[in-house]
This record gives sequence, structure tokens and C-alpha cells, in this order.
Amino acid sequence: MRELLRRLGGAAPATVRIIVLIALSVSMMLIDYRTQQLERLRNILQTVVYPIMFVSSIPREVIYGVTGSMEKSENLQTNNESLRQENLLLRSRLKKLHSLEADNRRLKRLLGQSDQIAERVLLAELVEVSLEPYTQQISLNKGSRDDVYVGQPVINGDGVIGQVVHTSQFQSTVTLLTDPSSAVPVMVMRNGLRGVLFGTGVRNRLTMPYLTADADIRVGDLLITSGMGGRFPTGYPVATVTDVEQEPSDEFLTINTLPVTQLDHGREVLLIWPEVAETRKDKVLQELVDE
Repeated sequence: MRELLRRLGGAAPATVRIIVLIALSVSMMLIDYRTQQLERLRNILQTVVYPIMFVSSIPREVIYGVTGSMEKSENLQTNNESLRQENLLLRSRLKKLHSLEADNRRLKRLLGQSDQIAERVLLAELVEVSLEPYTQQISLNKGSRDDVYVGQPVINGDGVIGQVVHTSQFQSTVTLLTDPSSAVPVMVMRNGLRGVLFGTGVRNRLTMPYLTADADIRVGDLLITSGMGGRFPTGYPVATVTDVEQEPSDEFLTINTLPVTQLDHGREVLLIWPEVAETRKDKVLQELVDE
């Protein structure tokens, strides 16, 4: 620009220079005006277009948001399912642990019972249970090949359960104390009073008839095997007296008892050989006499 003015200044009069300057100023003003107009137009267009662009972007944002929420929901659902499975697994393992602990305690009680009363015992498991009113029996997984015999006593960690009434090579059938055909000679542990307990067909009740009104027996007395008849060794817990009544016209007492064993619970029992215990006891007594 300065070079152009210098050339004009050298060759043209002042009027020409003024005209050129005016033209240049007008051109610059026009350019600036148009630039401002374009900027205004751009601002107006942006103002008008922005709501349209915003509205058009909503579905995309919604889709992105829904997609993101669905992905999060799926992840949460997967995590929840995994946590539920883990929780169930841990609970089942805990129950299994409790079951193993209970089994361990029960087996210890069984072994403790066997240490007290017999030298030869055999652990057996229940394979079938029948608790009908007129037939209350269980089947065991031990039979004649294990030397199980008819009339053999069966106990658990609490006391007497019943007697073997049938054997096959691999299994045996036991009639429970509560079976109507069951009869077990017992005595009151407190004073040695003897009697016989009979089954009633009800799993939690035994009766003890034929005791006269002057018999010394009371509620809470523990009844144990008396050893009479040779089927059960002396001293096994059998039942607890729950009710002692007498009708005015009856000379005998009505005595109801509760078995000490839960006959519908547990999976293991002990088969015992009383003659072994008796032989051992006789041997010890003879040794004491000889000394």
C-alpha cells in the first residue's frame, strides 16, 4: 500500500491521491461490513439450527443412555446371579459341615454306648423305614453274612431301638419298640422295680401294664432293660415315665412312657451281641473270685 501511494504521489496530483484513498477506505468498510453481516448471519443460523440439532441429538443420547443402562443392568444381573450361586454353594457347604459335625457326634455316642455294654458290636445303616400303626419296622444294610441273627438287640446312642425279626444275606428287619408286638422287660433305675414295656403302634408312646396301685413308680422315672429273658443286656435306657394313673375300680396302674430314642430320626444304629458281653462279665467275675 505504501509503495502504491509512493508511486501515485510521484506522478499524480493530490486530487488523485485523495480519490484513491477514499476508494480504499470504502472498499475496506465494505469488506468489514460484509464480514460483520456474515458473522451475524452465522450467529442467526446457529441460533436457529441449535434447537433442531439438539432435538435431533436426543434419540442418539437416549439410545446411548438406554444401551449403557442395559449393559449395566446385564452386568448387575450377571453379578447378582453369580453372587446367588456362590451364596447357595457356601450355604450348602456350611450345612454339609454341620451335618458332618452332627454325624461325628452321633457316631461318637454310638461308639461310647458300645464301649459301655458290649465287646462285639456292628454299625449298620437304615435302608428302609415303615412306621404304620400296626407295623413299625426298619430295614438295615447288614444281614446273615455279618452274623446278624433273629432276636438280636438293636440300639443307638440314646438307648434301645428294637430287635431283629428277620434276616437275609445282605439285610435284616428290625421291629421297633413301639410296634404292637414288641415287649421288653425293664426295671425302674431308681429302685429296681421290674415290669414289661409294650408297644402301642404310636411312635412316641409305650405302656407298662400289670403294676399294682402300691407300686413305687412315678413320673420322670427312667426305665432300663432288666436283662430278664436274655435278649437285652441289663442297663440299656428304654423309656421315661410320663403318666401314672389309676381308675377307682381298677387295682392296676395305667402307666404311659416316652421312648428315650427318637425312632424316626437318625441313619445309624448298633447291632450288639449280648452273649459276648455276658461272657466277658462272667469271665471278670470268675477272675475276681479266683483272686
